[in-house]
Formats: sequence, C-alpha cells, structure tokens
Amino acid sequence: MNLRALTRGDAAVAGAALLLLIASFLPYRSFSFCVLKTCRTNSTSAWSTDLFPVLPSVFLLGIAAAVLVLLHRSQGEAATGRQILGLRLDQWGTALSLAALWSGLTSLAGGGSAVSNGFGAWLAVLALLVLAGAAAAGPLVPALKAPLLSDKPAPAPQGFQGAPLGYQGPGTTQPGQPGQYDYGFQGGAQQQPPAFGGQPQPQAGGYGYPAPGQAAHDPAPPTQALPPQQPAAPEPTPAPAAPAVDFAPFWFAVPVPRQLAPKDNPAGAPVGELLPGTWYLAVEQRGTALVAQLPDGSHGLLVDVSGIQRG
Repeated sequence: MNLRALTRGDAAVAGAALLLLIASFLPYRSFSFCVLKTCRTNSTSAWSTDLFPVLPSVFLLGIAAAVLVLLHRSQGEAATGRQILGLRLDQWGTALSLAALWSGLTSLAGGGSAVSNGFGAWLAVLALLVLAGAAAAGPLVPALKAPLLSDKPAPAPQGFQGAPLGYQGPGTTQPGQPGQYDYGFQGGAQQQPPAFGGQPQPQAGGYGYPAPGQAAHDPAPPTQALPPQQPAAPEPTPAPAAPAVDFAPFWFAVPVPRQLAPKDNPAGAPVGELLPGTWYLAVEQRGTALVAQLPDGSHGLLVDVSGIQRG
C-alpha cells in the first residue's frame, strides 16, 4: 500500500470507519420493562441477533465502503482505469456509505415507547455522516485533497549534536582562558611586577606603542587637494534678429530656388524651399532676413533676399 498516495480525506474515511467499529460494541437499543412493579432497563449492542439486520446493513456496510475507498486511493493513478460493473472502487465505496447512512437513519425510528436508542446508535449515524461526506467530497475539496504524508525531509540540525551548552567547537577560545583579553599585549603576555630594587622591564608592544627594535611606520604625507574644476561654459546660441518696427507684409518671388531655415534658429536644418514662379508672403522682417509663409501655413526664415521680386 502506497501511504504517500493517501490524502487528508482518506484519513477522515479511516477515522470514521474506526469510530463506526467502536460504536457497534456500544449500546444500540435500550429496553424498559416492569415485572411486579419493578422496572428495569436492558440494553444491547448491534452484535445481538435481536437487532438483525442492523449489524450488516449499518455497521458492516459502512466499514466495507471505507475499505473500498481506501483501497482505491492507495493504488494511486493505477486504479483509475480499473472498474467493476462500470464503477471504480471509490465510487462503489461512496454509494455503499450513502446506503449505510440511510439504513442508520431509518433504524433510529420506530421501536415503540418502551424502546429507546442508545449511545451507539447516535455515534454510528455521526460516523456514517463523516464517512459519506469524506468519501464524496475528498476528490473535490482542496483541503481534503492535500497529501497526508509530505515528501519534504525534515531539516537537519545545525552544529555539533550532543555538545554541551555553550560549546562552540574546536579551535575556539573559552571564557577564562589566556589570550582572550590581551589589552594590546602581543601573545597575551601579561606584565610582571619588577623585582625589589630593580627597574621595570619594557614589554613587547602594548597600548599602541611599537615593540623594541620594530620600526615605526611614518604616516603617509597628506595628499594635496586639487582645486575644483570649473564647468565649461555652454556655447551661446545666436539670438534671432529683432523684427523691424515699421514692417508691412508683402508678396515676393525668388529668382532661383532657395532654402528656408527654421524661424528661431537660422543655423538649423532647412524646413522648406522657395521655388521661382510662386508668390510667397513675407510676414516678418528680422534684420535683412525675411520670415516667409509657405502655402501649407508653415513659416521659415529666408536669409538670402538678394534679387527677390516684390509683388
């Protein structure tokens, strides 16, 4: 049996079948009778022959339905094409669970006033409700379709297993060992007090001073800061000439084809061309240049005005 193919819905089916089996041993019916003014109550389980056919139609049928559903789900994709009388095993299990639920509900009715349903009868109906619901909704509800066992392995613990608390591994310095707090002394050597009447011996390096015989490194000369470079001034753009004060628009023609420059940038690329034999309207004068209007309504600057014919 492939346990990794089982889902949460299959676990609910198995749990309901186990609960149904337990309910079969609990009191299913309670009988009350009186003899010589003495009343007694007697109970019996579903395994009693007096309650036949409650055991096969309710309990055994429900357990068989759960077995068929789990058998189909445990086979995985291989059981998809296996059918019995046109139905798969899980479909047969769902149908049998619904039939067992119907039998359990109908068995609760009847019996007369002296007969009452025991705890086992109500528990059996509850188990059959869970069984039928899980069998029918297991392939449809995403929460029930989730796998019961995950293939993802558990993360391995880090560090040394079984090491005492605070142990950091070999090669590390433990608190209280020499060499942990050097305070500038090389090799962790501590200064010994001088002998009586003697001179204190210099120690090898400490508190930022070099050891005897060790050449002190001269600090590097400070680098001279370079003066900040001035940004290059942008090239001035030639301003267009101011229009003449006493100018009146007029028509003119050119003797030869001439190019029109942009109205606001005389040094720019041509925006049009004036052809001989066509009259153009001069709408503005800028120095010796004219602002001409083309037939499409656009304007351009005519720099060379020599030989033009006024209209």
